[in-house]
Amino acid sequence: LWANRRWGVAYSNLFFFSGIYVFVTMAVGLLLALLMDQKIRAESFWRTMYMYPLAVSFIVTGTVWQWLYNPTGGIQFLVNSLGWTDFEFALTTDRKNAIWAIIITGIWQSAGFTMALFLAGLRSVDGDIIKAAQIDGASSFRIYRKVILPSITPIFLAVAVVQLQAAIKTFDLAVALTNSGPGISTTFPATYVYDLMFQRGEIGEGAAAAMMILAALAVVLVPYSLYLAWRRRRSVTNV
Repeated sequence: LWANRRWGVAYSNLFFFSGIYVFVTMAVGLLLALLMDQKIRAESFWRTMYMYPLAVSFIVTGTVWQWLYNPTGGIQFLVNSLGWTDFEFALTTDRKNAIWAIIITGIWQSAGFTMALFLAGLRSVDGDIIKAAQIDGASSFRIYRKVILPSITPIFLAVAVVQLQAAIKTFDLAVALTNSGPGISTTFPATYVYDLMFQRGEIGEGAAAAMMILAALAVVLVPYSLYLAWRRRRSVTNV
């Protein structure tokens, strides 16, 4: 399996995609949550707007964004028609940059969900602690940095685990946006397994690749499960 060049490309894409996707999704989600936590006007409207992408299936999202990336009818076509004829934005047809199309679309799809998790965490912090910090003269920035954000550390961990397992299972967006192309440049482990087992009928190698995906998921989920069990035991002991 590891001697297969396409499998190597799939795993390198997975590491590259996961690192950027998880970090940026968490950063954007946290920023949106911090903004929403300021009790802005029409909060319900904005929260719904940010969460809307999650209501759309990955296949539909990928199809729409594939059209946006299409140089003959998307963003490039629109900008060119406005007079900037040298502008190019054809990510899905560029072997070196095609994976960025999947990263950008994935972030757009998941940032709202991440925001909702962070916002729930921010608003679960004990108000008495915040009031005590305000009485002591702490600024809003210092309260967030020293009191609120440290209090939601478990939320950070949960969000990271959720997004990591989503990244490991990336399939729909890759198929809808690039179909693993150009060439094999955007192959992911899940698309590789699908191609082996259902397109080429190579069940043995496909099963081996699927077990590698399972192992990657276990690396993420088993430590997190052990951490949750440890927290439960500690909370019972403290009681």
